[in-house]
Amino acid sequence: MIIISGLKAASEVIVILLLAIFIATIFTAFLEFLKKNKIPKILSIIISVLIFTTIFMLLVFMLNHSLNDFMINLPMYERKVKILVTDSINILAQYGIFLQKNQILELLDINYFAKMTTEVLGGIGVFFSKFLLVGIGIGFILAESKSFEKKLIVIFKNDINKLISFRLFSQNIKKYFIVKTFTSFLTGLLFSTVLFVFNIDYPILWGVLALLFNFVPVVGSIVATIPAILLSLINLDINITLWLIAITIFFNIFISNIIEPKLMGRELGLSPMVIFFSLIFMGWTLGAAGMFLAVPITMTLKIAFETTNKTKWVAILLSDLSKITKY
Repeated sequence: MIIISGLKAASEVIVILLLAIFIATIFTAFLEFLKKNKIPKILSIIISVLIFTTIFMLLVFMLNHSLNDFMINLPMYERKVKILVTDSINILAQYGIFLQKNQILELLDINYFAKMTTEVLGGIGVFFSKFLLVGIGIGFILAESKSFEKKLIVIFKNDINKLISFRLFSQNIKKYFIVKTFTSFLTGLLFSTVLFVFNIDYPILWGVLALLFNFVPVVGSIVATIPAILLSLINLDINITLWLIAITIFFNIFISNIIEPKLMGRELGLSPMVIFFSLIFMGWTLGAAGMFLAVPITMTLKIAFETTNKTKWVAILLSDLSKITKY
């Protein structure tokens, strides 16, 4: 309880630290690529930090523009939703299913929806507002990476097995984050492209949300697609919406069940129960950022437990054995 209370009290600092570590893990592969091309280390670090900052600023700009426009058009969407609900209730009444129309329409209160949206976006905004500290942290971590490896050699000089285990853990973590980032980017890109083809409003906004929520397995992809599907339903027709749902399900299954396992080299799935409770716990402990960091943190622990026979049983408990043929 003391440790949990400490984590919750220091959540702002811990979130910055974890984000810096995870993003730096991804950039180490890029640094290795630059090193092979004989680019000096300090220049490589500066290039990596600049790339991170540029990508982040572009995302913030696009999200801010789309969100402002979305909030302006929110009353129009509310009217369309109410018309859609009214028509649906009338159709059900023809088949002998009677619903309380007035009560249902009262639930579709734009003020409540706007408040909820503002709170969610506020949480994401706080999450993004830490980018400067995260960027500086990434720079320091990348600069220390080589000396940290030397420290490990000194620490484990009398126990080579522990050094091998740590290197295996580091390689698996790096591979996981690189692959997950790539598949999340691919998910967001494909989703934005499909929305653009179907002429759905704000395709970039929903694509970025799909990219972010892809780090939250199972529920993440569902939550990210709901706004776009609702916009399709109220602005277009049911046939286009069904096509959109079918295509979205197809590429989500294709990416998560074919591309990810193939790139990973083996199944790294977590138990659905573990995912559910880690989302709740990390969301409560670290706030909105904890929801995005929950699975990466749990996956990091799982990979760490896998590296030694003494703790491998914990990794098995965290795993989704239905997707594992050999452990």
